[in-house]
Amino acid sequence: MSKTSWPEVVGWPAAEAVTQINSDRPDVAIEVVPAGTNVAPGYKASRVRVFFDAGDASGPVLYTPVVG
Repeated sequence: MSKTSWPEVVGWPAAEAVTQINSDRPDVAIEVVPAGTNVAPGYKASRVRVFFDAGDASGPVLYTPVVG
């Protein structure tokens, strides 16, 4: 079964999280989004959104990225 969430990347720099997710699931599109940004609602099986803290120099991931 394909991986659908990445709790281990919370706190990682966003770029490193994207690399890990892409390694695990090269079949999904990864959207890197500053936390607090409005995004279109809805589930999409081919997408993973990575929300990060844009106010921090390292841009750490704030929430568990999930497919959808």
